[in-house]
Amino acid sequence: MAMIRLERRADPSNFWRYGAPLVAVLATIIAGGIMFALLGKNPVEAIRTIFWTPFTGRNAAYYLSQLPIKAAPLVLIATGLALGFRAGIWNIGAEGQYVIGALSGAAVALALYPMEGRWLFIICIAASLAGGMLWAMIPAVLKVRLGVSEILVSLMLVYVAENILASLAVGAMKNPEGYGFPGSRNLSQYPAVANLDIWSGTGIHWGVIAALLSVLAGQILLSRHILGFQIQVAGLAPRAARFAGVAPGRLVMVCMAASGALAGAAGWFELAGPSGIVSVDFNVGYGFTAIIVAFLGRLHPVGILLAGVLLAVTYVGGDVARSSLGLPAGSIQSFQGMLLFFLLALDVLTAYRIRIGRKARA
Repeated sequence: MAMIRLERRADPSNFWRYGAPLVAVLATIIAGGIMFALLGKNPVEAIRTIFWTPFTGRNAAYYLSQLPIKAAPLVLIATGLALGFRAGIWNIGAEGQYVIGALSGAAVALALYPMEGRWLFIICIAASLAGGMLWAMIPAVLKVRLGVSEILVSLMLVYVAENILASLAVGAMKNPEGYGFPGSRNLSQYPAVANLDIWSGTGIHWGVIAALLSVLAGQILLSRHILGFQIQVAGLAPRAARFAGVAPGRLVMVCMAASGALAGAAGWFELAGPSGIVSVDFNVGYGFTAIIVAFLGRLHPVGILLAGVLLAVTYVGGDVARSSLGLPAGSIQSFQGMLLFFLLALDVLTAYRIRIGRKARA
């Protein structure tokens, strides 16, 4: 009887290390096409609309301007997550830190409304950084002090953050001039804190610049700073890292703080720009999608930038496909989820090879 088994490689495969993301994208396209066909849509037309339409047609200029807007929060969050993932620290709750960071910035903006001064925008950014960082410190402290899994705590805190968001949107942050409708004032129309366009009419805002700066900072940190060396050693050889003087507890705190702060900043940039108001459905899953971006980019800052643009294409192209082809929103989310599934599955082949043989008789 034939048996399929995994056999550990003597050395990791360079082909699968760098080729897995490309094969995962191809597998996602094939599996996504099958899914669209089962939904009664033309699979070739659906895939073409998602990946090609944003770059062509009469509205290409608009779609291209939307790509950096969609990519910015993904890149910003994923860059922070990658630092922890490289060190073996699994912050799965970036979505909650994104929400709390946005609420922290909004709290300052709404408390000081209608105060003027561009410095107020800087204060709101600082508040969002602090809010996201402090929310990430909860699982970090529990991990260091009590040995509690940061995966479970950070994930559960996402739902706590979502409930806080829902409560504030219909309560303390509700627009007093909104005639009873839920949601805050429109912050994108509040000049003192609005995330104004860098290039007029494009919608490209300061969050895009922050994302690019985070990629640059991440690259410098990992390649030229002692902390980056400690992060990489801790992930590859935890015991060797301890002998090298790396303090595991301190590394957990630093990585969780960095990822939480960047996620919080991403939340504020999104709130003060594209979103505009604190609403019950403000969070759209950027914190979870950023996990796909981090792994698709091989936890490397430049790779994350490219992966963020790719996922942004699926967001923009997915919106076009929903409106023009009538695809359900859940199908686009499933399509994005397939990408992570195939990537994680193919990653196994980096350290293992598939062997097919006959089962030995007893």
